[in-house]
Amino acid sequence: MEHRKIEIATNDERGTIADIFYKTEIHHVAVIETHQGGVIRGNHYHKSSTQTMFMTKGSLRYWYQPVDKSEPVKSVLLKEYEAITTPPYEVHALEMLEKSQFIVFSHGLRGGMDYEADTFRDIVILTPEMTKK
Repeated sequence: MEHRKIEIATNDERGTIADIFYKTEIHHVAVIETHQGGVIRGNHYHKSSTQTMFMTKGSLRYWYQPVDKSEPVKSVLLKEYEAITTPPYEVHALEMLEKSQFIVFSHGLRGGMDYEADTFRDIVILTPEMTKK
């Protein structure tokens, strides 16, 4: 998992430009909106795809663990203008904290008829009971 704040690359009287990626191959881009907090998304992993989530509105708590469970489940708060990158073989679950929107950039199989081709849901790392602690 890589967590980073997206920095402003250029700024003038018209406004700013922030580079989310530079010289990176992307195969699929999706906008995901959640209408309220208390929702869990994900709880899966990918064997070959890498995904980067860029938070545009709201916030979420990103939960993650290697598939082999060599490390405990950890979490990090993702806020607006921050990005999280999920490598292959990392189970990830998203605890939506409020109404929110994020963009997912995928390198590998994702989208269209391939949407579930590289998605494995045999490991669950986050349940609704865990979010009430």
